[in-house]
Amino acid sequence: LVLNIKVVDDIDAAIEHIRAHSTGHSDAILTESLSHADQFTDEVDSAAVYVNASTRFTDGSQMGLGAEVAISTQKLHARGPMGLQELTSYKWVVKGDYHIRK
Repeated sequence: LVLNIKVVDDIDAAIEHIRAHSTGHSDAILTESLSHADQFTDEVDSAAVYVNASTRFTDGSQMGLGAEVAISTQKLHARGPMGLQELTSYKWVVKGDYHIRK
């Protein structure tokens, strides 16, 4: 398990740190501020963004998708002819009350 954790002075520093070091897979913030939580989820470009919850919830079964067959960190994965649905990517936003997954 590899973690990238940093205590920052403000929300802008948190977002800048994520932009510089994120894989784009799962990122989280711990905050009591609703406006900071909203700004974080709006501005962080990751597949799964967490507020006051563990990134260990990034799992197909935890998100109601069934067993995982693969994990993608890319936005475009379709091949061959594509319609609008194939050009759509998802962003999972999870808000918790300091939940963890054991």
